[in-house]
Amino acid sequence: MKRSGFYIGLLALLAAISACERSEKDEPLKVQGKVFIFNYRIASATYVLSLARNAPLPDESYAEVRYENPRGGAPIETRTKIFPFWDKIALESPPVHCIVKDKPYAISIRIVDGKDKLIQTIDTTLTSSLDQTILPAKGLVVGPIYTPNPEVFKADGTRDFSPESDCPAPVSKT
Repeated sequence: MKRSGFYIGLLALLAAISACERSEKDEPLKVQGKVFIFNYRIASATYVLSLARNAPLPDESYAEVRYENPRGGAPIETRTKIFPFWDKIALESPPVHCIVKDKPYAISIRIVDGKDKLIQTIDTTLTSSLDQTILPAKGLVVGPIYTPNPEVFKADGTRDFSPESDCPAPVSKT
């Protein structure tokens, strides 16, 4: 009797371990972090996600990402090569505009191999604790040596830090 209990326990343990392996193979990458980066110097905001490698990927792999466009319209799409030696994968969108505080924005990630065979999908959202009104409409600096932008810092000593004004009105949550 005691032996059969031991074997049943051993089989249960092996089943649990193999289930973990299947899960990791099904999800070779996991979202480790996600944030909006607001760069006031160049008046730019971007989505930034980091993925952690959880299992091997084919040598030729890509991350195809669809970011919800905060301005509205078609999603913003990127395709990033994932190199075999990367343990962490950083994904960044092109500049986005009209981010609204506390609004969740959809992100869809497809991990594919070199022949576009689907390996994994990740769907998530990103919510900003700030909105884009904290950024000026124009970058504060121009050029490689951070020359003050004459459109912001006027010759008469005035400054124009006004935010973008062509964003659609946020939809009410009521």
